[in-house]
Amino acid sequence: MSDANKGIALVTGASSGIGAIYADRLARRGYDLILVARSQDKLSTLAKRLGSETGRAVEIVAADLNNSDDLRRVETVLRTDTRITLLVNNAGIGTAGPLLSSDVDKMEEMISLNVGSLTRLTYAAVPGLVARGGGTIINIASIAGVAPETLNGVYGGTKAFVLALSLSLHKELAEKNLRVQAVLPGATATEFWDLAGVPVGHLPSAIVMKADDMVDAALAGLDQGELVTIPSLPDIGDWQAYEAARQKLMPNLSRSTPAARYARPAA
Repeated sequence: MSDANKGIALVTGASSGIGAIYADRLARRGYDLILVARSQDKLSTLAKRLGSETGRAVEIVAADLNNSDDLRRVETVLRTDTRITLLVNNAGIGTAGPLLSSDVDKMEEMISLNVGSLTRLTYAAVPGLVARGGGTIINIASIAGVAPETLNGVYGGTKAFVLALSLSLHKELAEKNLRVQAVLPGATATEFWDLAGVPVGHLPSAIVMKADDMVDAALAGLDQGELVTIPSLPDIGDWQAYEAARQKLMPNLSRSTPAARYARPAA
């Protein structure tokens, strides 16, 4: 238990799984909490336990972030509560089904939550954090953001967005004392897989990480100053090489003439 007071951490998707573990770990690090999820009952149970075990103040906001009125309520909290110092954008949904067996309405729902809601909450939080001298944004992405072939392509696309937004925010706001971390978990033992249509028990055990281990690794990455944390990646040099290759592309991505290999054939 920590006696420090680090302000308030607002955690979305906090009623179970990764979000609930973040809530637990952040409370023990000295944060008071605002927990956001759809289930008031689950939030109340978690808040009571964390308050009792850690002595931190825990507020709850029952909200469906795919409901515009609920989303605006959470945005208002982020804009107006000057005690907030950290936002964990964890709420999200996924699927493993290919395009030919997927419902496009469900894909639109996923884009709305994984991209639209995360964007609005980030835009609600950042101005106040900057005005108060800094803070932290943790965005939960996925390895599917860099390996979209592994799962449903729309899911991978939403998580690629989360990674891209995080990279952009880091560059834009680094001088404002705002920390940004994108966390890219691999397969993690949560109810995500049941909801995605592939029970976690059907996955090879060698690729599935316990949710507690994932969050602890992600927070260790935050402590180490990582912009991108991939909890299962053994050698950080592999990510650094990937990023170096991406940076090498930059000067040649926009030029006044086509590359030579696209030259018109001689008449």
